[in-house]
Amino acid sequence: MPTVDVFDLKNSKVGSLELSDAVFGAEVKEHLIYESVRHYMACRRQGSAATKTRHEVAGSGKKLWKQKGTGRARMGSIRSPLWRHGGTVHGPQPRDYSYRLPRKMQQGALRSALTAKLRDGELKVVKAFELADHKTKTLAATLRVLGLPATVLVVDNQVDNRNLDLGTRNLPGVTLSLTREVTVYDLLKHKQVLLSEDAAKKLSEALS
Repeated sequence: MPTVDVFDLKNSKVGSLELSDAVFGAEVKEHLIYESVRHYMACRRQGSAATKTRHEVAGSGKKLWKQKGTGRARMGSIRSPLWRHGGTVHGPQPRDYSYRLPRKMQQGALRSALTAKLRDGELKVVKAFELADHKTKTLAATLRVLGLPATVLVVDNQVDNRNLDLGTRNLPGVTLSLTREVTVYDLLKHKQVLLSEDAAKKLSEALS
């Protein structure tokens, strides 16, 4: 089983933690990571692009000139797609890009991403997020003491940690996530992952 050091918020080692080998020591399957990120991006896509057909653009429906005798080409409407400011043919319409990804693939991708983070030394575990107050500068100072880079994914298992929630809100590059909401996209987007000890245990149990 992989073992990691557990630190307090002053970056002093206070213990160690054995992580699940099935979660943090799994085979890194890059194709699963790719499929998970692709699924996440597709589900976030708005799909709101739209163009107007000849029935939706503004303009009169009156025939512009008589059918014969003018020497000009036949024309029935100013809203014709052949004309400037006319309707668009086969243009994009609002649609849903989301699709279903099997649960086992999502879990396998999470295991691969967590294993890759631990393997690359980009995962750190702290005892608990016991902050003195809810100020952003307090959390920013704590992250500096822990020696973390600019982009950090903070994962906690505690739902009502108000100080942590408010402290991370205004820090650019820092994202707070609960264990049940962790995604492969967030793991790859941030340079470092900071887990509480309870969150690390919960991920080990849930993904084993």
